[in-house]
Amino acid sequence: MYTLNTSPISVLVPRLPNALGDFLRSRDIRPVSQSTYRRQLHQFFAWLIQENVAAPVWEDVLRFKASLESRGLSPLTISGYLVAVRQFFQWADTQGLHPNIAQGVKVARRPRGFRREPLTTDQVKNLLATIDRSALLGKRDFALLNLLIRTGLRAIELVRANRGDIRQESGEAVLWIQGKGRDIKEDFVLLTPPTLGPLRTYLAAAGPDDPSAPLFASHSDRNPGGRLTCRTISRIAKTHLLRIGLDSRRLTAHSLRHTAITFSLLGGATLQEAQALGRHEDINTTLIYAHNIHRVHHAPERKIDALLADPVRGAADVAVI
Repeated sequence: MYTLNTSPISVLVPRLPNALGDFLRSRDIRPVSQSTYRRQLHQFFAWLIQENVAAPVWEDVLRFKASLESRGLSPLTISGYLVAVRQFFQWADTQGLHPNIAQGVKVARRPRGFRREPLTTDQVKNLLATIDRSALLGKRDFALLNLLIRTGLRAIELVRANRGDIRQESGEAVLWIQGKGRDIKEDFVLLTPPTLGPLRTYLAAAGPDDPSAPLFASHSDRNPGGRLTCRTISRIAKTHLLRIGLDSRRLTAHSLRHTAITFSLLGGATLQEAQALGRHEDINTTLIYAHNIHRVHHAPERKIDALLADPVRGAADVAVI
């Protein structure tokens, strides 16, 4: 991590005072994304200062990329930095402030599959069965994990949910949610009886009903009744996964979302129904789940095993060759 003691722009390029702030204000992105861009660009400018680069060129961007790789960062993390640098200099070029020195710098391709794995049905049953629901924390953790598994919610959607978001639609209980990248609660997930039952049990044990209170709250002495964070939800999921012997970096709270979407397809949901469950803007994202299921169930590797296990057919094939 590099530290700046002064404005990076004014040090590097005197013609660009306040350029970083102007760039960020020109982006139609959420505050959290602006904060990420600011942090990434500050590190880029700090690296230029450390390298005594006063007039950066294309080769300097490549050297910065190499420095990120040398730090052992993941390809996707490195891509995040490079996207920020590319967009900054693309904007600076259109403003006549600095040539676009990042044009053509390649970023890592996004993996075709997923970085998290779904659980099997046996693993899900074992996960839920081992949670002790006699105490309040157990009731909360069971209701929380059960909800993730049966609805495919993202952790951030769960963090934003309030008690009052449980409502009725067409005679059924639903939970209204504020999705990823959304500013309002404009979508919902169905709360089937196996989902709603444990949730109501937890809420009844958690205290008086307040519609504005978080759906899932902290019950620690430091933050009683406070809203859980994404990090806390991740920790809860990881703790219970480890208790049943599932110790893998690819098994996390987000794995429960993958599990829900995968289970929906295995249970007979159409692609469109699974897309609605996952709230995927692009159905190609849903197709990845379907492709993985089809690939496993119809694996040609099994045909190779069958061929090799058949002595008659195998001998005949050898004779033909």
